Amino acid sequence: MFDKMDSRYSKFLTILLIVVIIAIVALLGYLGFDLYRKYHTANDAEKFMEQYDEDVSGKDKDDNSDAENPLDNIESYDNNGSKTYKYKGFDVAGTIEIPSTKVKYPVLSKVSKKALETAVAIQYGPGLNVQGNTIIVGHNYRNGLFFSNNKKLENGDSIYITDNSGTKLKYVIYNKYETTPEDTDYMTRDTAGRREISLSTCTDDSSSRLIIWAKAESDN
Repeated sequence: MFDKMDSRYSKFLTILLIVVIIAIVALLGYLGFDLYRKYHTANDAEKFMEQYDEDVSGKDKDDNSDAENPLDNIESYDNNGSKTYKYKGFDVAGTIEIPSTKVKYPVLSKVSKKALETAVAIQYGPGLNVQGNTIIVGHNYRNGLFFSNNKKLENGDSIYITDNSGTKLKYVIYNKYETTPEDTDYMTRDTAGRREISLSTCTDDSSSRLIIWAKAESDN
């Protein structure tokens, strides 16, 4: 009788050990993929930002570095002859830099599921560095990508926005709060003619939206 119980107990332990091993392998695989995605997303964004900054500022490009850049030929021209930019197939409105959280990404012109898996994007508003309130939305992957660290931002922190004309403006944060996913009042708020941006992302538990308001320093 005891032998049968020992045999069943041994089988149970074996099955439990297999389940634990599978769970550990799955966890390690997920963490490895997360690190891989984070590294390559940040690396691709950095390469784009370097080439974009060179182009909009009119600096001479290093032909050798360009030849090795997988994001070469990011610029093109529309039907009116105006220069446009693309990042991984998406139209780019400009770039965003937040030094305190080490954010440096292209800002995509339109929101879509795939766009938000690629960078941050304009959700609503007149456009970058234009009078009024422009909403920039980004995912919180809780791993440092995109707007994951917006919770660390405070009033007085700086945000730099560059548009496709090469204009780079400093915005200063002056409001930060959480609200419901259904609240859209911050999108249509009156800025009294000032150039402002609103950053939108989800909270760590995904139950609310974290909203940050910032205004152009030059409009103060």
